[in-house]
Amino acid sequence: MTPGEMKKRTRAFALRCLKLVASFPKGKVGDVIGRQLIRAATSVAANYSATCRARSHADFLHKLGIVEEEADESIFWIDFAPDADLAKRDLVHALLQEGQEILAIIVAARKTAKARKPVPKR
Repeated sequence: MTPGEMKKRTRAFALRCLKLVASFPKGKVGDVIGRQLIRAATSVAANYSATCRARSHADFLHKLGIVEEEADESIFWIDFAPDADLAKRDLVHALLQEGQEILAIIVAARKTAKARKPVPKR
């Protein structure tokens, strides 16, 4: 998967999370959990975009780490929403799966990048 394709995928994931939150029943629980999910999911997309503009190998690894953490948190809130009676489990299944796939891609990319030594500048 190219960086451009991954940018599109993380952006689509964030938009799907926004739509899920928009479907939550109104109230304090939906507002609190919705804000958490929106913050985490949009951070996945924004920070992946920033990863593509990393200025160094260390910066790249750092930004990928942020994407990993935010993807993991997004998965938590998506999975938690049905337990809090904010959405039906079958309605979040595909979105949860997409979050898990994005996380797996990021974890693999980070592992590969860590294994590669940056070429020193001369």
